[in-house]
Amino acid sequence: MRKFALVLTACAVLLCADVVHAQQVDVALGAGILLSTTNLTASQAYLPPAEKGGIYPSFGIDRILPSRFGYGAEVAFSYRQQSYDGFQEYRPIFYNGNVIFAPHFTKRIDADFMAGVGGERVLFYSPSGFCFFPSGCGTALNSNHFLFDLGADIRYSLWRHFFVRPEARFYHIVNNVEFHSDNVLRVGASIGYRFGPK
Repeated sequence: MRKFALVLTACAVLLCADVVHAQQVDVALGAGILLSTTNLTASQAYLPPAEKGGIYPSFGIDRILPSRFGYGAEVAFSYRQQSYDGFQEYRPIFYNGNVIFAPHFTKRIDADFMAGVGGERVLFYSPSGFCFFPSGCGTALNSNHFLFDLGADIRYSLWRHFFVRPEARFYHIVNNVEFHSDNVLRVGASIGYRFGPK
């Protein structure tokens, strides 16, 4: 997570430096919720829970070229620890990089359609810690998964370079064995600022 935050910060600095070339850079903060299906037909005694619920703050940065194509990066994480089948706390973190197509509709309305790859890190917490004698004790175990994502949003310019953006992100998480489904949907909204031409 720290490495991704450093990469995201470095990208933000580089992208903002490129604004002088009449390109658009959007920086946004948002929040959303996670949705997924629940398994109602399984006959197992142990059912993996659905990966859903909770508030997911997010941060993203996009660079849109004059051709209306671009690229971006985003991270979203669960605001609070969630309960895994009532006996263990966990926190999912999603991060991804995307290619973007950003059509312009009206003076105030634009859209973003994106596709990309990234990862999910699930931190499982234990109040008593996990002890492995050669490496010591820790309070969290990580589960990492590769993911594909698709997304869409509508950007509405509020005032000057500020915008609001309702958005949806679909994640296909490869081999998401800890949860019921490999597919989750995050829906929410962001508020942001556009560097470059309006």
